[in-house]
Amino acid sequence: MNNLFTALITKRIVATVSALLVIAIGCAAGIWQLSRADTKIGLAANLLARQQMPILSANSGPFILEDASERRMIARGQYLPQAAIWLDNRPRPIPPVGSNTSQSGFYLLMPMQLEGRDEVLWINRGWAPRNNENRESLPPVKTPANVVNIEGIVFAHPGRVYALGESKVPVDIDKPRIEQNFDLAGEGKLRGWVQSPYILREIDTGIDDGLLREWAPLTTGVDRHYAYAFQWFALAACGFLFWLITGLRQFRRQGMNGDQG
Repeated sequence: MNNLFTALITKRIVATVSALLVIAIGCAAGIWQLSRADTKIGLAANLLARQQMPILSANSGPFILEDASERRMIARGQYLPQAAIWLDNRPRPIPPVGSNTSQSGFYLLMPMQLEGRDEVLWINRGWAPRNNENRESLPPVKTPANVVNIEGIVFAHPGRVYALGESKVPVDIDKPRIEQNFDLAGEGKLRGWVQSPYILREIDTGIDDGLLREWAPLTTGVDRHYAYAFQWFALAACGFLFWLITGLRQFRRQGMNGDQG
C-alpha cells in the first residue's frame, strides 16, 4: 500500500500538487466557517450573560460604554423628533413568517432628553419599511410628546452599511433626515449636546407606534456557516477522491499494458 501511494505521488506530481491545493483551500475555508460560527455563539452567550446583570438606569448615570455595553437599561425622558435620523438600507431584522426574502427599510434613531439630566441619549426605536414608490418619503410613525419610559439594550452603534463617498454636513439639522450611517460623536459636535457614549436599542414591549422591534439574535446565520463549512470540507474530500481514483485507474491501465507487453 505504501508503495502504491508513493507511486501515485511521485509519478503524478502536477496532479498531486493540484489536489493538495484544493484540499488545503477546502479545509482552510471550512475551518474558517466553523470559527465564524463559534464566534457568533460566543458573542450570543456573552450578550445573554450581560443581559442577566442588574438593569441600569440611564437617569442615574453617567455610564461609560465599557460598563453599559450589551446590558439592559431603562430610560425616562422626552423624545426630540425634529432631530431624528432615518438610517437607510436596513433589512427587516426578522423576515415575515414564510418569507425568505429581506425587505428594505429604515432604522429610526431618535434622541431623548433624559429627565433630570443635561444629557441626550440616542434611541434606536425600531425598523420601518420604506416607500418603494417614493424613496424620500418617511414611514408614518407615532412619537409621544410627553415624558416616556423605555427599556432596551445598550450598543456602541446601530450597525453600519457600506456607503459611497463621505457624509456631508446637513443643511438643516432641525428636521429629520435620511442617512446611510450614524456618527454618534459627530452628532454631538454638530449640535453641541452632552450625549451618552452609546445608543439604546429599544426592545419590543407591545407599543403600537408603527415600528418593528423584532431584533434578530446574534446566532442568526450559524446554521449557514455550518452548511458552508460542510461544502468546503466536501470539496476537499472530492479533491482527494478524484486524485486517488484517477491515479488508481492510471496505475491499473499501466499495469494491464505491462502485462500485455
